[in-house]
Amino acid sequence: MDPLSHKRMIGYCAGIIAGISYGTNPLFAKPLLESGVPVLVMLFFRYGISALLLAGWMLVKKEPFRVKGPELGLLALLGLLFAFSSLFLFASYAFIPSGLATTLVYLYPVFVALIMVFLRFYPSWQTWLSIMATFGGILLLSQPAGDAQIKPLGILLAIGSALSYAFYLVIVNRSKRIKQVSEHTLTLYALLTGTLLFATIRTVQGGGMLEGISSGTDWLNLTGLALVPTMISMLTLAISSRYIGPTKTSVLGVFEPLTAILIGTLMFGEPLTLKMALGISICVSAVVFMILRPSK
Repeated sequence: MDPLSHKRMIGYCAGIIAGISYGTNPLFAKPLLESGVPVLVMLFFRYGISALLLAGWMLVKKEPFRVKGPELGLLALLGLLFAFSSLFLFASYAFIPSGLATTLVYLYPVFVALIMVFLRFYPSWQTWLSIMATFGGILLLSQPAGDAQIKPLGILLAIGSALSYAFYLVIVNRSKRIKQVSEHTLTLYALLTGTLLFATIRTVQGGGMLEGISSGTDWLNLTGLALVPTMISMLTLAISSRYIGPTKTSVLGVFEPLTAILIGTLMFGEPLTLKMALGISICVSAVVFMILRPSK
């Protein structure tokens, strides 16, 4: 296998791992919400524990922490984009059904493709077809109930989440300023920025930082949330975006809702309808088509 094909394969595998790991959010977050842990507290520990784990790993491996001034500013921006993506998504749930929010957030592959077109990098017709097919599959997976109340603010928040995530992917791939920064260092500074953001918002909002955390199980769930859908997801996301580009990486993000749906069905007894099964089939077929299409 030539080096280019090898890197491409690593990029696809990393993108799939990023999607699957991020899709485990409900596995850890749902029990925490049921225990009464506020969203901001959960996000603070999610990012904070993840940063500590990653920093510890970098110390063991003797990886450098130092970055240059201009790099630090851009890394902080990446952290804000990723953190606001999470915050906007959770906030949108208060105004629109979670299914509709999931559908709107999955507009981010379209936003990534449009940003890349603006930068004069044109996705192939196969990639556009994969984007449209996966979005259609997501529509089947997460249609809101007919009597659901939909408020414009919720739609704006969900779209804001998608835009934040799209810009994060594009900057990781296209910025020359952080090209030499390792994925570990990039992810660490993004996590630290998110930790500071959530701590600041929680302090202004008022309330304790340990509210709702009352058992060892809660701490285990917070650690799991920090390790799998945060640290592992962000690391593999950065690798995938650098190796195969942000557009294809964003299409592989379809594994996020697919994993979340399977976890809901297998772990929490949520129903899996024929329409949902059809949506899953369409999404997986679109991703396979994109990966296996002949190279130019």
